Formats: sequence, C-alpha cells, structure tokens
Amino acid sequence: MTITTLSSRELNQDVTKAKKATKEGPVFITDRGRPAHVLLSIEEYQRLTGGRQKIADLLAMPGIEDIELEIPPPRDLALPADLS
Repeated sequence: MTITTLSSRELNQDVTKAKKATKEGPVFITDRGRPAHVLLSIEEYQRLTGGRQKIADLLAMPGIEDIELEIPPPRDLALPADLS
C-alpha cells in the first residue's frame, strides 16, 4: 500500500491525480501542512467499514412500502403525582 500526500492546492489543481492515487492506497490531503482529510477508493472504504448498511439506506429500499409494520400501542407508565 502506498500513501500519497497532497496539499489542498495540489488536489484542486489535479483531482484526477488524487483519484488515480487511491488505487494504490489512501490519499492524505493537507491544509497548511497538516493532515486534514483522507481520500479512499470506494472499495477500500467498504472494506474498512465492513460494508455495513445504514438504517436510512435500509429504509429507503424499493418495495419497503409493501412490508406491514405493527406498532403496539404505548402503555401509560407515568402515574399522576400525589400532591397532597
């Protein structure tokens, strides 16, 4: 794995170079000489995150509207305060 470091200015001048560099490893983007961001290929990102889906993605699945969801009515757990 090769780590590439680019300044923000270099990134702005040659985005294609940064995208190609992600094939070899992460691209660190610096701002005033300090690491500020990391650019990864989507494959590397999915490998790092385990490919897990987010709940919002799951809820947006086509056909989800056909699934019936039964939500039980809430129970009153609170009792009135005894102020006497």
